[in-house]
Amino acid sequence: MTTPRPIRVVVADDHPIVRSGIVGLLESADGIEVVGQAADGGQAVALAASERPDLVLMDLRMPVLGGAAATERIVAAGGTRVLVLTTYDTDDDLLPAIEAGASGYLLKAAPQEEILAGVRAVAAGETVLAPSIAAKLVRRVRAEASVPVALSPRELEVLRHVAAGRSNPEIARALHLGEATVKTHLGHVFEKLEVGDRTRAVTRAMELGLL
Repeated sequence: MTTPRPIRVVVADDHPIVRSGIVGLLESADGIEVVGQAADGGQAVALAASERPDLVLMDLRMPVLGGAAATERIVAAGGTRVLVLTTYDTDDDLLPAIEAGASGYLLKAAPQEEILAGVRAVAAGETVLAPSIAAKLVRRVRAEASVPVALSPRELEVLRHVAAGRSNPEIARALHLGEATVKTHLGHVFEKLEVGDRTRAVTRAMELGLL
């Protein structure tokens, strides 16, 4: 009977003692092999490229390159999944990591068995979230869904002209406004719709039923 290939893991954490503890936990488990250790996000990206591990166990707040940015680069390169293991569960930490492509998000305070199970699950292609993290995401999604985007009448008027293909000077003349005022209204529209350009503003407004 052929022995299954071990899960190859890189551990990224800027605290040597914490990193050593995580490595010791992984190496004590069956079927897991630590193939590299990184003290910052830049080293994690380099090790992921050179070692091609199955998984990087990634801390978030690290020097040189943060965990979310490192995750984005590793995931973009393909072939390696990322499981975040951190002390932090704030939205400012959580959302960038998830958006960067992390396949899991666990807290260092989790039981050792939960961390090992998370490593195995993510290596197998699953997504893993600590219960508190999953609850936080659910609450955020529900809150966003319950708060409709509200544009002022003037902002809607400006956006309708944008949808008609008119330039800022043309909109200013049509509405008897200064160009700077039109730009200000558009800036508010972009912010409320969470977009970065005119085309996306129009399509997003259509998606929301505003146009």
